[in-house]
Amino acid sequence: MAEHTTNYTSTFIEVAEDCPTDHAQEPPAGPSTSAGTVPTIGALHYRMIAEHPFERTSDDVIFSTWALRHGIDPADGEARDEFFSKGQACLRASPLGKRYGWGVLSDAEGRVTLVPRESEEYALLAADPTLGHTRAMRAKRA
Repeated sequence: MAEHTTNYTSTFIEVAEDCPTDHAQEPPAGPSTSAGTVPTIGALHYRMIAEHPFERTSDDVIFSTWALRHGIDPADGEARDEFFSKGQACLRASPLGKRYGWGVLSDAEGRVTLVPRESEEYALLAADPTLGHTRAMRAKRA
């Protein structure tokens, strides 16, 4: 079975053109229920990347987010293989770059970290010709 991937290597995903914030923000945790707080996709992506910079790939973040929201163990290799047996949305579709002002940098091994759009590091990465460049997906059609 062919495996699809969401990983980028040596690439900077810049914030969406229509991102509504000029300063990076931590996504809200999510609604509270009788079972506790239900984390939003943005909050899960943020925690996984911000708490462990350059430790996880996009595939790790995307699958773990899906698994946690569906009550599946993120270490379940069989579920992961099945999940990636078809194409999945990459971190370009994450609320981090679309809504909350975070750039996502992938290193040569595909591991990711967050870069706040107002930072000097963001400006340097956005101008770096040695990196691949793409943007987070727009929230609305042009």
